[in-house]
Amino acid sequence: MLSALPEVSDPRLLVGAGTFDDAGVVRLSDELALVQSVDFFTPVVDDPFDFGRIAAANALSDIYAMGAKPLTALAVCAFPVDTLPLSVLERTLAGGLAVLREEGVLPLGGHTVKGPEFTYGLAVTGLVHPGRVLTNAGARAGDQLVLTKALGTGVMATALKRGELPEEAHRAMVASMVETNRRAAQACETVEVHALTDVTGYGLLGHALEMAEASGVALELDAALLPLLPGARAAAEAGAIPAGLTANRKWVEAKAGLDGVDPITADLLCDPQTSGGLLAAVAARDAARLLERCKERGVRATVVGRVIEGRPGTAVVRGVSE
Repeated sequence: MLSALPEVSDPRLLVGAGTFDDAGVVRLSDELALVQSVDFFTPVVDDPFDFGRIAAANALSDIYAMGAKPLTALAVCAFPVDTLPLSVLERTLAGGLAVLREEGVLPLGGHTVKGPEFTYGLAVTGLVHPGRVLTNAGARAGDQLVLTKALGTGVMATALKRGELPEEAHRAMVASMVETNRRAAQACETVEVHALTDVTGYGLLGHALEMAEASGVALELDAALLPLLPGARAAAEAGAIPAGLTANRKWVEAKAGLDGVDPITADLLCDPQTSGGLLAAVAARDAARLLERCKERGVRATVVGRVIEGRPGTAVVRGVSE
C-alpha cells in the first residue's frame, strides 16, 4: 500500500518512512532534531487505569528507541459512549497521565471522537541531537543483539480475554507492559549501540528482520536464550494465539530459517508485543557492559543473538537442541 504513495524528500528529513523505523526525525538545527510518533490500540487488559498506563508506555517507547527524550504528548481516542460509561475513559486518561508525569513528559491535551470500539494512545514528540539519532539501520556484522524485556504479552493478553490467564501471570504481564523503556535507553547511551528498535506489533523476529533489512545484514537468533514472561509458554501451548501472531509468522517464514525450532517457540518469536522492550545491536565488546548497565537500572536484559554476514533482511534461528 505504501509503495503507491509519493516518497517524501526533504533535506531536513533525517528518518522517514523508508526503513519502517520507530519514529520520524526532522532536523531543526545543527544541534537539535524533532522526533515524532503516534500509537494507539484497543484495550489489552480489563482495568482502564492499567490500559492507560500501558498505552502511554508503549507510545513513549518509539521515542526512546530513536535515542531521543520525549517532551510532549497528545492523547488520541475513539470512545463508544453508548456502550461504555465515561468513567472508563476517565480512568484510562488518568493512567496515561500518571506515566507521562513519571517520565517528565508534558501532556498538551488531545482529540477524542465517538467510535464503535474503544481505542486510546498518544502522539508523542521528543528531542535529540542530530548526531545522536539511533535508527534500526546501523547494525554491523559481529554485533550482539540485546533484548531488554521478556516476551509473551500477545499470547498472554489473548489468554486473559479467554479467562485462562493465572493471576500471577496476569500481574507479570501488566508489570512488564507498564514499565517504560527510559532506563533501558539510558543504559544504551553508555555503550556503543549501532542500531536500536523496540519490539512491538511485529514480534521479536519481525522487528529483528526489519533491522536486518535496513542495515543490509543478516541475523542469528538463539531460541534457547529467549526470555519469556511467566505463563507465556503455557498460554501459547493452550492455543491462545492472537491473529497478529499468525500474520507475523506467515510474513517471517519467507525470511527466517526456523528449522529445528519447536512450534511453540516459533510462535513466541512472532508474538505481537504491546509495550515490549528495546532490541539493540551493540558492539560485541560492549555487550556484557550493556547487560550490567541494564541490571544496575533494574532492567532485565538478555543477549538473544548476533549480527552476521548474509543475505540482507534474513535470519537464522537456532533451535534449543542445536
